[in-house]
Parts: sequence; C-alpha cells; structure tokens
Amino acid sequence: MALDPKLLDIVACPVCKGKLNYDKSKQELVCRFDRLAYPLEEGIPVLLENRARHLPLEELNP
Repeated sequence: MALDPKLLDIVACPVCKGKLNYDKSKQELVCRFDRLAYPLEEGIPVLLENRARHLPLEELNP
C-alpha cells in the first residue's frame, strides 16, 4: 500500500522532530539524522521509537 504524499509533508521523526524520507521499496519512513527506519503497516506510519529499525551507516550511503 502506498503512502499518501500529503502525509509525508506533516509527519516528523518522533525522536528529533526532523524530516522523514519515504523508502518505497522497504515501506519505511527513514530519519537519516537518527538512523532510524519506521515501518508502514497498511499504509500507516508506526512512529514509535521501539518499533523503529536501526540503520547501519552503509544503508544510508548507497
């Protein structure tokens, strides 16, 4: 399920309040600053730090 682009404009990282980037292939919202990826469940962001995946540096620098 796709993420509504309007939603991406208003959501923010719950940790740093920064911008999130949408990774369509992994269905995640990514905070590059905190190196966290928040999952989407049925198109709805799960913005809970304890549900986020920690990103290795290699994954941030393709």
